Amino acid sequence: MSPPPPPLGRGRKRSAQVFDEALDDAELVTARAALAQGRWQNTRSLLAHTGDDWDRRGHRITVLARESSTTAWAREWLLAEPESADASVLLAIAEVRRVLHGKGKPARAREACESAAALAPADPTPWLGVLMLECAVGTDQDAVRTFEQVRARYPDHHHAHHLMVARLAERRIDMGPDPLHEVYDFANWAAEQAPADSPLAILPVIAHAERYRALATAGHEPADPVASGHWTGRRARQVMKAAFDWWLEWELEGHPRRLIDLNFLAHAKYCEGRGAEAAALFHRIGRHATPAPWSYPDRDPHTAFAAARAGALGTA
Repeated sequence: MSPPPPPLGRGRKRSAQVFDEALDDAELVTARAALAQGRWQNTRSLLAHTGDDWDRRGHRITVLARESSTTAWAREWLLAEPESADASVLLAIAEVRRVLHGKGKPARAREACESAAALAPADPTPWLGVLMLECAVGTDQDAVRTFEQVRARYPDHHHAHHLMVARLAERRIDMGPDPLHEVYDFANWAAEQAPADSPLAILPVIAHAERYRALATAGHEPADPVASGHWTGRRARQVMKAAFDWWLEWELEGHPRRLIDLNFLAHAKYCEGRGAEAAALFHRIGRHATPAPWSYPDRDPHTAFAAARAGALGTA
């Protein structure tokens, strides 16, 4: 029996205009639209073409897995091609997405990820799925153990490092602001371990934003990031300068998740009060805004992004 068609009339117009996880990946957008109509052959071709570009593969699969009909179509694909590692990992990440949205069972998602990992032992993507799961519902030890599984297959995995930073930022939140918090050490270590051209150089900025989110959510920082002063201390300024200088030197146009980094960096520069630098970043971002970190700690990301962009570009 074929899966049902996707529901009609979903209110996605505003989200599609501003926040699209596919970012600027036109091939991904095309495959996603075909998959929503049950044409999984387009996705098969896309993932075959992606090969072992692990950051791009992880990005594409997590975006495809977000669609509500993906689980059903991935199962149909797997029925047609039982040995397909691509179909297996797509189904696994779709199952993880269901858990994250309160619609699935963690045990089932873990089992799907294990099955996908068995079909493709060198692929970090099934372990990325487990990491998404552990960061949401698992223990710290489980998250760290799974992160090491990802790193064993691809040490510079962009998405995995972002997940770990977000998880670590929430530790020891009852202690309040701490300039020596472990999330900063982790981010600095990862940036230092990575090759010179790796976008993990931006990770200390991500850590700073995620720590602000955790602190502000707990009431230790003001809800307005600009008013908090979190980005204006000496250490914060050093982090922002190093990240911005790296971007000026390397600016990796081809990295599939670079626009996520640019949104974090633009947010940091805006909060720091460096309008000209923020404006340069907003020009590069264009229409590809991301919900994080503009939503931190509990803000409307559309409004926050538009206000910051207008302020930096002088169009407010």
